[in-house]
Amino acid sequence: MAEPDSIGAEKENKLWKGLFAVTGIMATLVIYGVLQEKIMRVPYGNKEYFKYSLFLVFCNRLTTSAVSAGALLASKKVLDPVAPVYKYCLISVTNILTTTCQYEALKYVSFPVQTLAKCAKMIPVMVWGTLIMQKKYKGFDYFVAFLVTIGCSIFILFPAGDDISPHNNRRENTVWGVSLMAGYLGFDGFTSTFQDKLFIGYNMEIHNQIFYTTLCSCVLSFTGLILQGHFLAALDFVSRHRDCLCDIALLSTVATASQFFISYTIRTFGALTFAAIMTTRQLVSIMLSCVWFSHPLSWEQWIGSVIVFGSLYAKNLSKNRSQKPPLPKASELPRDGETDPLKGLP
Repeated sequence: MAEPDSIGAEKENKLWKGLFAVTGIMATLVIYGVLQEKIMRVPYGNKEYFKYSLFLVFCNRLTTSAVSAGALLASKKVLDPVAPVYKYCLISVTNILTTTCQYEALKYVSFPVQTLAKCAKMIPVMVWGTLIMQKKYKGFDYFVAFLVTIGCSIFILFPAGDDISPHNNRRENTVWGVSLMAGYLGFDGFTSTFQDKLFIGYNMEIHNQIFYTTLCSCVLSFTGLILQGHFLAALDFVSRHRDCLCDIALLSTVATASQFFISYTIRTFGALTFAAIMTTRQLVSIMLSCVWFSHPLSWEQWIGSVIVFGSLYAKNLSKNRSQKPPLPKASELPRDGETDPLKGLP
């Protein structure tokens, strides 16, 4: 039997790890969300907007690729690809399309609308999971996905006025913005599902996949910038607006840091705890954006938010309960002479 002091120390250690994980994820991703909106929706200098979404993708992936390569070298792990390179490239292409749709959508819809719409990614993930991984989902999962979709639809269809704030004098184009968000959800669902398949199929290290995926993304996004003629234009913009350069550098830094905290949380506490933290982070991001960028919310949008986050928390709570060990059957209870009260339990 463990000593009380060791049990107490273990609990305290886990508490500090939990605080570290929650603080890291909340801080990096909330800052990431605020910076996204600032770069894409707030004018720099003389009312000039930053228009080069692919340049943001290139900077983010370049930073993450360099850090992941450093992590592999520091841990003395092999840099050779574990899977065929084209599979890394497939993840890279859909990831670039995901991120580009995300940035472009901020030109047409507010950050609260975009953040809540991301909650609807359950549906494409379930669709891709069925097609790629042959997974089967419970009726409750489909019910939660339906409620989340209803809540997101209410939030998008009933905005408070035109959402014209001191920081944003452009009228929102909901149709085009929602179309971009639909593209984001579809590509993101495929990316995460195919990543999962590579992890399982090739027993792949996290940093190995991150390095080759982001390296491919660097090449593809740079090629796209050159073909569009946007690379030099983006460099010219950030050279004239040094505050934009600082925002992009900070965006890339927190995007890379968030990958570390996400991996650490999943490895230490599991996917369920991570899902609960991410749900809370989305709620905090919406509230912060509403205050920081003066986004008004209608009463219908408040109802939509309650439906979405209530459904997600209910799903997390349901999973938590279902993962508790079952009570022993009568045949599994200790017989006379057996002193182990946990006999028969998993």
